[in-house]
Amino acid sequence: MSATTTTSPVNGKTGGRSGGVQSLERAFHILEAMADSGGIIGLSQLADKVDLPLATIHRLVRSLVDLGYVRQEANRQYSLGPRLMRLAAESGKRIGALAKPLLTEAVEALDESVNLAILDDDEIVYVAQVQPSRNFMRMFTEVGRRTTPHSTAVGKAILASSDDVDVVALLERTGMPRRTEHTLTTAEEFLTVLRATRARGFAMDEGEQEVGVRCVAVAVPGAPRPMALSMSGPTTRMDDATVERGAKVLREVAAKLAKELGANDLIIA
Repeated sequence: MSATTTTSPVNGKTGGRSGGVQSLERAFHILEAMADSGGIIGLSQLADKVDLPLATIHRLVRSLVDLGYVRQEANRQYSLGPRLMRLAAESGKRIGALAKPLLTEAVEALDESVNLAILDDDEIVYVAQVQPSRNFMRMFTEVGRRTTPHSTAVGKAILASSDDVDVVALLERTGMPRRTEHTLTTAEEFLTVLRATRARGFAMDEGEQEVGVRCVAVAVPGAPRPMALSMSGPTTRMDDATVERGAKVLREVAAKLAKELGANDLIIA
């Protein structure tokens, strides 16, 4: 007997799916919808977002709660569960390993340190770095280091694709601690810089994270999670011409990384 053709209302997709596969797809759509909503949401809002009956949402969410991937809050809303942290950590490591050859390519072209960072739970996490072999003075960023986005070029590059309202909400959650005398400490200042970032196509850290260090960053387009590449170096070497060249090389590498991540997703699927 042939498999039954099912119609999934999720995002208007249709096609031949067994019940088990359809349930799996729907569960992942629920997790993604929760992430898009800041990690916490009510069932009725969730039903609207994924376009499924409330009864179906409730059944799938209860299964995710039982597995530890979702938790029920005291206010009866649902949030992403702690068990997802392990998956996120291992995913970050895998992305870093996958990107390493491309980061090496960028370093060979630029002769400066190149980083890959992701946005994870409102924080920037550095998942890979490659340093040049020829420069005596090198910029070192520990892989796994977490920091707030407002004082980093990678944070600005990632947030440039977000609506201003969402950016302000994130800044309110994280705060804007002063790292150096150059750090942006108000949402108004940050939004002004973000508009300039969108206009020129790359982000800058002008000694905002560390004194004497200049950094340029670009987002990885269409990545499965928000991420950006950056080049950093001492201000004595990072003049405007170097920054422009760095942005160009980083954009080229980011496009290759986006394609690589897409190809990897297809293999996994």
